[in-house]
Amino acid sequence: MLPAYLTHARIVLPDGVLPDSALLIEDGRIAAIEPAAAAVPRAAQVIDLRGQTLLPGLIDLHCDAIEKEAEPRSRVMFPLDFAVAQVDRRNAAAGITTPYHAVSFAGHEFGVRNYDTAGDLVRTVTAFRDHSLVDNRIHCRFEVTDASALPVLERLMAAGLVDLVSVMDHSPGQGQFKTLDAYLAYMMGNHAMTRDEAKAAADRKLLDKEGAPQRVEHLLALAARLGIPAASHDDDSPQRIAAMHALGVRMSEFPINLETARAAAAKALPTILGAPNVLRGESQSGSMRAIDAIRAGVADCLCSDYQPATLIAAAFAAERLAGLSLPRAAALVSANPAAACGLSDRGRIAAGLRADLVAVAMVAGQPLVTHTWSAGRLVFAARYPVGAVGSDSADLERMPAPGREGREAA
Repeated sequence: MLPAYLTHARIVLPDGVLPDSALLIEDGRIAAIEPAAAAVPRAAQVIDLRGQTLLPGLIDLHCDAIEKEAEPRSRVMFPLDFAVAQVDRRNAAAGITTPYHAVSFAGHEFGVRNYDTAGDLVRTVTAFRDHSLVDNRIHCRFEVTDASALPVLERLMAAGLVDLVSVMDHSPGQGQFKTLDAYLAYMMGNHAMTRDEAKAAADRKLLDKEGAPQRVEHLLALAARLGIPAASHDDDSPQRIAAMHALGVRMSEFPINLETARAAAAKALPTILGAPNVLRGESQSGSMRAIDAIRAGVADCLCSDYQPATLIAAAFAAERLAGLSLPRAAALVSANPAAACGLSDRGRIAAGLRADLVAVAMVAGQPLVTHTWSAGRLVFAARYPVGAVGSDSADLERMPAPGREGREAA
């Protein structure tokens, strides 16, 4: 792999921004920022990123887009190897260099969330890793009302195929589904169930809650022994945060309200909010607005949830709507998720770290990915028409040259 010399980029560092700067990639790592001319190998590929912003590669802790690749319509299944290859390409194009594919184990549901199919999907992602564009990882989601999925998950975890595990309870009356009608509407809309089928599923979930606390405790204890990070899903109260924290959970996904998010912060549990929520300005289930959590300082990470392309857009939206500096907004989708999962080799632009990078241009007011590097390998590139890249170029004209006093404050 040839070295790459990225020039004239606006580089987002953890503590500031370098306008019109340069970066050298060698052997899959960031070799230097603003290297001396003599340090740039003659064989290096020179890539001019004039008018573009260079950020750390995005780290997405929760995206179930892989399920829609496998099952684009209810009970319409594509071959799993085809689905995995396609979602890998989607993530590269979205600038996501470390996606955690959220695979749900909920055996009574149709299609890809059936625990046998979900297990096959995990193994298919693993089998594709040697061919993948990005660093595909697995986030296994355990539906606590489904005892039959537990041994399947135990085998996958013991085999080293699971990178993140979360526990979720989608029974009606709490969490995401605050009412029975909300649950029925979701199952009828997303899984093409009749009302009677949805009602039967709700009754079964409520019945199967017996023994759920013991199953959760067992699974989280196994995750702790194996060193697998664990998260809780749709936390809806400070009491639930306290209970999950006591069991070893180290992240809170989609806390329902500010009170719960603040309780997670008090326990030093990173919170994960949805990028689609930021872009849409609301939660699809009527829960807390993600931008409100960001403004309140209780949102640590953004995830793409179900649409990879939203992640970079939400980071720039957070900068604009919440008044964050660009480094702080970028940290929501890079440094913070890396820290939450113990990934010390990525998530920041710094010499010596893995060269996971994404270049972004403002095109028609939209932050769009132009280049993605995964471990120093260029895995996506797009060229927009001449003159389409606008606002960042104007910014560069107003900024001082990088005489080291040209760094923007974080």
